[in-house]
Amino acid sequence: MTSDATPPAEPETSPAMRIGEVAARTGLSLRSLRHWDEVGLLRPSGRTDGGYRLYTETDVEKILVIRRMKPLGFSLEEMSAAMRDLETLHQPAGDGAAAATAHERLTQILRDAHERRATLVRQLAMADEFIELLNQQLS
Repeated sequence: MTSDATPPAEPETSPAMRIGEVAARTGLSLRSLRHWDEVGLLRPSGRTDGGYRLYTETDVEKILVIRRMKPLGFSLEEMSAAMRDLETLHQPAGDGAAAATAHERLTQILRDAHERRATLVRQLAMADEFIELLNQQLS
C-alpha cells in the first residue's frame, strides 16, 4: 500500500550554501555577510574543514529579515536585538516571561519601523519634487 501523504519536513541537518551563493540569493555583498559574522549579527550555521562559511535556508531567511531592516536605519545592535527576540518568540514552549519581553520589544521596534518608514516616504516625496523641478527647468 502506498501513501500519497507528504512526509514531515526534516530539520536542517547540514549547512549547504557557501557565502557566494547566499550573497547572490540575498543581493548582499560578501563583505556585508562577512562583517555580520564578525560582529555577531548573523553567524553561519557551519564551516567547512577549510573554514569557509556555510549557510542553511534558515540562515538565508534571517539574512533577508536583516536586509529589510537596513533601509530603515536600524543599527547593528538594534538588528541583533530584534533577531534574538524573534528567535525567542519561535522557541517551542520557551520561557513565557522571556517571550513576553521579546514581544514587547518587537512591538516597539514595529512602531519605530513605521515611524522610520514614514520619514522615508516624506524624503522620497521631496526627492520626487526636486526631480520634477529639474525636469521643468530643463524642458
